[in-house]
Amino acid sequence: MTIIQITPDGYIVLSGDAPEQGRKYALEDIAAGTTAQNNAFHALVQEFFRSGCHSYTCASWQELKDFIKRDMGVGYDKYFVATPDGAKKTSTSEEAVALLKSYGITDIKKYCFGNLKSWSEYTKNERKKTMDLLISTMMQAGVNTKKFHEILEGMEKGGNSA
Repeated sequence: MTIIQITPDGYIVLSGDAPEQGRKYALEDIAAGTTAQNNAFHALVQEFFRSGCHSYTCASWQELKDFIKRDMGVGYDKYFVATPDGAKKTSTSEEAVALLKSYGITDIKKYCFGNLKSWSEYTKNERKKTMDLLISTMMQAGVNTKKFHEILEGMEKGGNSA
């Protein structure tokens, strides 16, 4: 069921059956990423890793997840820069580079480290875009396993498509 709005007098059901009295339900804010998206994303990453069809050098599906977040997702949400005056934090890579250049430092990779945005902090739309690109990449890479098709079917049937 999808509840469109909680009101002082109760709720308005957008689709599906109304909630049943006596049962417990977990509400999720539709603007945030959903549990279904979270489960589907992790299942896709694990299957991509197991398939061996990816071109990343990684020892675990968790490492692959970081590459996917970097290359297909939002990427870095902040940067830490080592300067002669101590560690500094910037919001963009451009700010980090400018800060290092202001100290005459040109070896950016040695003094700047990015922090990948946590999947739990992705918005619903950011998750959708990342998962769409991941699925497309998996298809192009030749992932054609039974599990991959089961995940896609589950997303379609459950209305949890990316």
